Amino acid sequence: MTGHRARLLCIASLLTVALGVPDAYTAETYDPWPGLVQDIFSNRPMNDGNDVIGIEMPARAEDAAIVPVTLRTKLQPSDSRRVVAITLVIDENPAPMAAKFTLGPDANVTEISTRVRVNNYTNVHAVAELSDGRLYVSKVYVKASGGCSAPAGKNVEEANNRLGQMRYRQFTKSEQGPATSTREAQIMIGHPNNSGLQMDQVTQLYIPAFFVNQLHIWQDDSPVLAMEGGISISEDPNIRFTYVSNGAKHFRAEAKDTDGHVFEHEWKVENPGT
Repeated sequence: MTGHRARLLCIASLLTVALGVPDAYTAETYDPWPGLVQDIFSNRPMNDGNDVIGIEMPARAEDAAIVPVTLRTKLQPSDSRRVVAITLVIDENPAPMAAKFTLGPDANVTEISTRVRVNNYTNVHAVAELSDGRLYVSKVYVKASGGCSAPAGKNVEEANNRLGQMRYRQFTKSEQGPATSTREAQIMIGHPNNSGLQMDQVTQLYIPAFFVNQLHIWQDDSPVLAMEGGISISEDPNIRFTYVSNGAKHFRAEAKDTDGHVFEHEWKVENPGT
């Protein structure tokens, strides 16, 4: 989608809210999902994903520029299939595919959380691709507006000073004991993730799109998680996830942005930090 068309859609969305059009209007008069299934998933059949993939978001967002979202797999332990990838689609956003997460074959990632921009009242879909090649979908409805055009939370100088800085954290869940190898980790990347729809308050010109579009995470050399991101991922991308430790001593992340920058960092597993 061109930047011009994206801006037109954004402006139309803002006018819809400003004019007080009822909430149900958008959902009842235009459903972009069938077209998105064709464009993003090549019209592959969608199966009911209520028992396969869960998606959690607030029904009404406090801040449309940083809406929390959690994706959680629901496959039973006895199921021989595994989740290969999860695609997050925000139907009414100018660029609806927010992110595609590819799960490492041995990492057993079961939960992924991040923060996204939401531009209009919208359905949000999570599509899980299983190892048998079938797609399963779940959805939630979120009330938020203007997230894609919201000004950056940090000024330009501050954002540039933190560009590419990475931070890694490990968490321990209360139910985890010494007998389990399940872990929870978080990778944070300093980056403005400009959407291309934000306006410079001084020049009154649109700020060019500039965002992290690739992220790969490994434990030693074994892939844990990869993300293909779009403009909907919020400023300072923040990915939190569960995984099964293979006993690795090191955690490694590599991120790339749309200007060709490559950011890399490695940490000792038991020594989180920047």
